[in-house]
Amino acid sequence: MRQILISFVLSIITLFLFQTCSSVPLTGRSQLNMIPSSEMLSMSFQQYDQFLKESKLSTNQTQVNMIKSVGGKIQTAVERYMADNKLSDRLKGYNWEFNLVEDEQINAWCMPGGKVVVYTGILPVTQNEEGLAVVMGHEIAHAIAEHGNERMSQQLLQQVGAVGLMVAMKDEPAQTQAIWLSVYGVGTTVGIMLPYSRTHESEADHLGLIFMAMAGYDPHAAPEFWKRMAAGKQGGSPPEFLSTHPSDQTRINDITSWIPEAMKYYKK
Repeated sequence: MRQILISFVLSIITLFLFQTCSSVPLTGRSQLNMIPSSEMLSMSFQQYDQFLKESKLSTNQTQVNMIKSVGGKIQTAVERYMADNKLSDRLKGYNWEFNLVEDEQINAWCMPGGKVVVYTGILPVTQNEEGLAVVMGHEIAHAIAEHGNERMSQQLLQQVGAVGLMVAMKDEPAQTQAIWLSVYGVGTTVGIMLPYSRTHESEADHLGLIFMAMAGYDPHAAPEFWKRMAAGKQGGSPPEFLSTHPSDQTRINDITSWIPEAMKYYKK
């Protein structure tokens, strides 16, 4: 009887995990995303609005317009890419927003639902629209690939297990929100607190390169941007953007190897 019960529970867990698996666009890697999209978006919009209330938005209209222009072009590219690959349903509920925050941190991030923040501190490194497209394409790619959901799912699974997770998701939304805040620890002095894995970073580099190319930005700008970031890192402590985004020659080599593919999407 005990063995039958164990087998039954394992079957339920297996079915549950199978139903919560999805694939990353472009790479096709299977990932575990257990948090309903509606819940991810609800928490994202709430925290993004709170962050903006506590932050100083830039009044440099030229720079603000550039952020919104580049962001809008990448948004259009993302929507076209997802439509071409029959994945438009994964953008359901998105409410895109692009803001420039006065902060000397060399950082940028994107929450689920297309909620983007760029810090003024990264603009001297991006230098121009193409450099900015590298950053925004990369950060938006993290959201499109649902890397945040994947990290939350992994944490939930570790904390409560698969059976406990089914209960927590149904009856303990506060616990889900607490883990969301630990993954997206956004505040006036902190960007994304938990580092993405190298797999996530590689996927964001690859997918972001496609997005910027589709948006009309030359992919050759990407390795040059990362070289500038690496040079800045050598001059002292790593910028916030690099503390959670490992940058090394391997990354630059990988991006360079993807440029021929990205150029197929590139139109000036």
